[in-house]
Amino acid sequence: MDSKVRERNIARARLKFLESAESPPPLVPENIRDSWQRSKYLGVAISEVVVPYQPDYDRESRLVRAAAPVLDRLEQTLAGSDACVIVTDRNGWVRDRRVGELQLSAHLDRVHLAPGFSYAERFVGTNGIGVALEERRSSVVLGTEHFNERLQRVSCAASPIRNPISGRVAGALNLTCWNGPVSALMAALAREAAGDVERVLYELSTSSERALLEAFRYATHYGDRPVLCLGQDLLLANSAAAVRLTGDDHRLLREAAAELGHAPRTRRRVRLTGGQSVLVRCRQVDSPAGIAGYLLDLVFEDAPEDDAPPRAGHPGGQGRGRERGHGPGATVGGRPCPLPGLVGADPAWNTVSHIAAHCARARVPLLVYGEAGTGKSALARAAHAVTGAATAPVVVDAADPRYGAEAPGAADPSGPGDAPGRGGVSGPGDAAGAGGLAHTLRAAPTGPGRALVLRHLDAVAPADAPAVAEALAIAAATGTWVVATLGRASRIPDTLLRCFTEAVTVPPLRHRLADLPALVESLLRRTGAGVECAPDVLPLLRRQDWPGNIRQLEAVLRKAATGRRTYRIEARDLPPSLHSAGHRSLSAWEAAERDTLVEALLAADGNKLLAAQRLGISRTTIYRKMRAYGITLPPRP
Repeated sequence: MDSKVRERNIARARLKFLESAESPPPLVPENIRDSWQRSKYLGVAISEVVVPYQPDYDRESRLVRAAAPVLDRLEQTLAGSDACVIVTDRNGWVRDRRVGELQLSAHLDRVHLAPGFSYAERFVGTNGIGVALEERRSSVVLGTEHFNERLQRVSCAASPIRNPISGRVAGALNLTCWNGPVSALMAALAREAAGDVERVLYELSTSSERALLEAFRYATHYGDRPVLCLGQDLLLANSAAAVRLTGDDHRLLREAAAELGHAPRTRRRVRLTGGQSVLVRCRQVDSPAGIAGYLLDLVFEDAPEDDAPPRAGHPGGQGRGRERGHGPGATVGGRPCPLPGLVGADPAWNTVSHIAAHCARARVPLLVYGEAGTGKSALARAAHAVTGAATAPVVVDAADPRYGAEAPGAADPSGPGDAPGRGGVSGPGDAAGAGGLAHTLRAAPTGPGRALVLRHLDAVAPADAPAVAEALAIAAATGTWVVATLGRASRIPDTLLRCFTEAVTVPPLRHRLADLPALVESLLRRTGAGVECAPDVLPLLRRQDWPGNIRQLEAVLRKAATGRRTYRIEARDLPPSLHSAGHRSLSAWEAAERDTLVEALLAADGNKLLAAQRLGISRTTIYRKMRAYGITLPPRP
């Protein structure tokens, strides 16, 4: 097909997709179709480029230093040409740019494709950088394939840059030129340049990291036995180990390795967090800089057979998350199930995500249990979005007082972004039904590609249960995906339980603390300000119980980001209560005293004598109160 004809057909397909609920036609490449769907779901602008700006970033980071010689070479090659080369970090923030001609440079400045701006897909929509980072593979986006029309004057090819030690994506290398006949070598050049950056990254790595990598490669070259390599700031695991270990397991094995490091012939049995035991043989890895870390050979005991697939009315029945090879509970080899806008690799969360995605695709009615703030409604929306649906779910809250019922915990949303669903209906036709809950459910838009979420199922009055069950059954019969959320295992009438074929329990945040770094990063991205956390913040967050779960974590981070004193969130920006590790409930007076004490210590940069003088108490009292409330402070700079 002629390139001009193809371009016109792609442009028409894009406009039709934006104006209707239909999926893009097959003439649009699959990765572009998927990116359009994600961009539309996220509400990315189509006529204006609105991206966050981060002026303060590390211009001497390892990625920037590794990319500099590669960009210098490409800059000489591209001099005078209508092309440019760009390097971004793993979150899409542009860190360096080299342009061949002034006209192209001016255009890229107008669309903010410049250092300090983010070209992540969630901000700009379909573009080479965003798609490459989202899908973790090379991508080419030509002219009219861009979601935002202001980017359609250019074409681009991007390739991820992976850390050669950990294998994780460290950034992306992007080539951009004016839209037109694009050389077939454009994508190959991007991949080659990304590979060059990866080689420089390896050369910049420490001798300890190299020693660990070489030991890991040697140990995993033959056979597929589980192998784990632990360094001070590095963890390597082959697939046989990765699918069976959690973050807490890594901590336990690191402690065992430290004890076994000097006795390489000794084996030790370690009990993992899930109750399973593993036999560990440890070998210390040395480097010119000293002890680099430990290499662990693991032998897992045979695990008991998985529980049966969960059924409605049995909260927590999602199983252990191991591979079953069938049914919605299968975890496909333990791989995380990516859902739009949600993050996490905890095994329990992984299983819940797979079940929800399976139920959404198969239109299987699903009952979601979980504490307030765990993200039950967010899970339903994301699972619905992963099917490629063009419309958001209709969310009805049974706890709305207009329906004549009052649910326990009705004021607690199920997770981040649940606010629209509070107090009635969200989605098409945002109106609470005057005829009661059943009438509202019957009036909701239904049909293939639609989803109906009923929050606080335990708020349905027993007298209304038959009518509500009938409305849900009618919706399910039309091809609508029916989901209900439940805060706790309350007694639900069998009439309602029979409406749901599957059930899952979303784990509370305190049970998936290994996902905390990813959750913090994801929640901070929502601020759009490029905020990050200082290293001493995560330990403070990790030791909290988080009774409000993800919703509470998000509120804490937003408040800290708003009141921060530097470009990143420091420990001193967190609420005073997070600096205390007490294990008992405090009275209002004690909580106020603790907060006053923490604020005084933070204002004095941790100087106990100065804080005591300002509070009018002795330094001995300061120390005694700190011990009583379990107060810890960030180290003084």
